[in-house]
Amino acid sequence: METVCLVKPSMEYRDEYLDFYKDWQSGGEPMVPWVIRRDPSDFEGMLQFLLENEKQENPPDHWVPSSTYWLVSDNKKVIGAVNIRHGLTEKLLHRGGHIGYGIRPSERRKGYATVLLFLALEKAKELGIKQALVVCDEGNIASEKTILKNGGIPDFSFTEEDGNVIKRFWIEIGS
Repeated sequence: METVCLVKPSMEYRDEYLDFYKDWQSGGEPMVPWVIRRDPSDFEGMLQFLLENEKQENPPDHWVPSSTYWLVSDNKKVIGAVNIRHGLTEKLLHRGGHIGYGIRPSERRKGYATVLLFLALEKAKELGIKQALVVCDEGNIASEKTILKNGGIPDFSFTEEDGNVIKRFWIEIGS
C-alpha cells in the first residue's frame, strides 16, 4: 500500500480525479460517497459545489454542511473519497451517518478503506464531533470490517422501505 493523505478537492488534482471518476463509472456500481456522483465535466463548478456544501449556513431541508476530502497517494493518484457531515438530520441518523467513504474499484482490498476512515475520524474530531455514526448496507462485509477495525460499536440496524437493511455503528473519537 502506498503512503496516502487526505487533501481538499482542488484543480491541482483535476486529471487524477477524472481518472478516479472513470474508474467508478466503468465498474457500473453505485458511487460512494454521494458527492462523487456529481458530474465532473465542469470541474470548477464541482469544486465550487463542494466548497458551498462545506460553508452552508442555511442548507436545503434534510441537508447539513459537509466536508469532502480525497485520499491521495504520494504520486497524486486519487484513491478514495470521504464526505464528513457536520451534523445529523433524522434521515442521516438512520441511513447516512456522519461519514460516507469509498475506494475506487481498482484499489480495493489493499487496506486503503481502513486508513481512509481513520483519517476521516481525525477530521471529524477537528469539527467537534465526539461520537461518529458510520453505516453500511448489511451485505457489505468489507465496509463492516473497516468500521469495526476503526472502533465501531454496533447499534440497532435500520430497515428501509425497500427492505434493505442498514447496519449502524458508533465510533468514539473523543474531544
